[in-house]
Amino acid sequence: MILTTTNTVEGRPIQQYLGLVAGEVILGVNVFKDIAAGFRNIVGGRSGKYEEELRKGRDHAVAEMLQYAQQLGADAVVGVKIDYETVGGQMLMITASGTAVKLA
Repeated sequence: MILTTTNTVEGRPIQQYLGLVAGEVILGVNVFKDIAAGFRNIVGGRSGKYEEELRKGRDHAVAEMLQYAQQLGADAVVGVKIDYETVGGQMLMITASGTAVKLA
């Protein structure tokens, strides 16, 4: 399956638009990671644990979006966008969305 942030796939005309597909993940980070991240914030540097959680969340959201696209019989998802939002002040929502298409 082709994924692209652009609205077209070079060299492959879009034959049919199948609709919007999305995957959502809500992450809660545990207290031990919060403590480590807080310490890292005080002394400076990157928070590897949070970065790892973000990567996992993004991968899960994209995988869910792909699953829906495959169910529609798509060859590609164009216009892919990934958003990050906080929910309830303590949780992170990651959304991957795009348009499922059939290619010629």
